[in-house]
Amino acid sequence: MPKTSTLKFLKDLKKNNNKPWFEKNKSAYLDAKEDVERFAEKVIEGLAKIDPEIAALQPKDCTFRIYRDVRFSKDKSPYKTNMGAYLNKGGKKSPTAGYYVHFEPGRCFAAGGLWMPMSPDLNKVRQEIDYNFREWQGILGSRAFKKYFPGGMSREDILSRPPKGYTEEDPAIEYLKLKSFIVTRKFTDAEVLSPSFLKVLLKTYGPLKDLVYFLNRSIE
Repeated sequence: MPKTSTLKFLKDLKKNNNKPWFEKNKSAYLDAKEDVERFAEKVIEGLAKIDPEIAALQPKDCTFRIYRDVRFSKDKSPYKTNMGAYLNKGGKKSPTAGYYVHFEPGRCFAAGGLWMPMSPDLNKVRQEIDYNFREWQGILGSRAFKKYFPGGMSREDILSRPPKGYTEEDPAIEYLKLKSFIVTRKFTDAEVLSPSFLKVLLKTYGPLKDLVYFLNRSIE
């Protein structure tokens, strides 16, 4: 499980998102960074038993820099106020589907799938869903999947009209309009800090393997 001090650092950073404070508390940041990397290593070890394709990953392949790119953003806050790890075939720089864990006080969650793929890959996924809709329904409708992700696929990134080549009458249209293919499960801070969190997280990831493989098959 992550340490209490890691969430405390992120909470304090949100209140003091500036370089002088960050530099003064650099040791707390480095401790939090090491904590998340150590947790990611344990997740990789456990998840590899479910999905062998991520077995070769190292924590550095999955975790993210805390420094924000503010060049094109109105928000000039220099630091992210969350930490996390994205475990996918090829590592975080590879545009493949995978598993994600997000640490942010009051907004912790686990997720899986494919977020905002580029147009060529998005078109491939839509075609695969259209051609193999029964298989897609089976993945999302399985008992284990619905247990951990009762809300189904996120609908935050969605078209208002059918994409080119499809109609409203298509049986799969609610999914073909999506621009991301993501499911999430929220956790309280207390749940994240519980000694059983790693075990719970790995159980959460279990039903995601078929989704991840379907999406990666689509784009590869």
